[in-house]
Amino acid sequence: METITSILLGVGLSAATGLRIFIPFLVASIAAIAGYLPLSPSFEWIGTYPALIAFGVATIFEIAAYYIPWFDNLLDSIATPAAFIAGAILMVAVVSGLSPLAKWALAIIAGSGAAGIVQSGTTLTRAASTATTGGLANPVVSTVEAGSSFGLSLLAILLPVVAGLITIILLFWLSSKVIEKVRSKKV
Repeated sequence: METITSILLGVGLSAATGLRIFIPFLVASIAAIAGYLPLSPSFEWIGTYPALIAFGVATIFEIAAYYIPWFDNLLDSIATPAAFIAGAILMVAVVSGLSPLAKWALAIIAGSGAAGIVQSGTTLTRAASTATTGGLANPVVSTVEAGSSFGLSLLAILLPVVAGLITIILLFWLSSKVIEKVRSKKV
């Protein structure tokens, strides 16, 4: 049961990186320092004070950057590959009870996949916001994304089973929306 719970925790944190890269790392760092989140041996650095400071500074800059009208769309193009990597890192950092091969395979498939699907959804949302409002609604979108990343990260740590199940439902829904959008562009 502990392994399944840690996988659901990883899926929740990974999906949260699709909304903002550094918020889930900051929340995980705080939880690890507080002794609430056990980390895999090679990833214990996430629960150190230097990492906490780095994640805090990076989070502030990331959130602020998304409020710059033209820069937010540019940042999405950088955040997409970064989300895949961040999702995998957080997944492997929190999953327990699996061999290293299984852990990394799960991190690459589920962690990167969850982050990538959510990031694709945010990219489409921001593009639609920019197209329909000329970017005027983008700060609202940014606020919702940052708040959702924080909320999902916190939920994943406090109630990993609930967060994991909500995330899986969200991922299926977002996947259908992304596929629908891609199909409509080909027609």
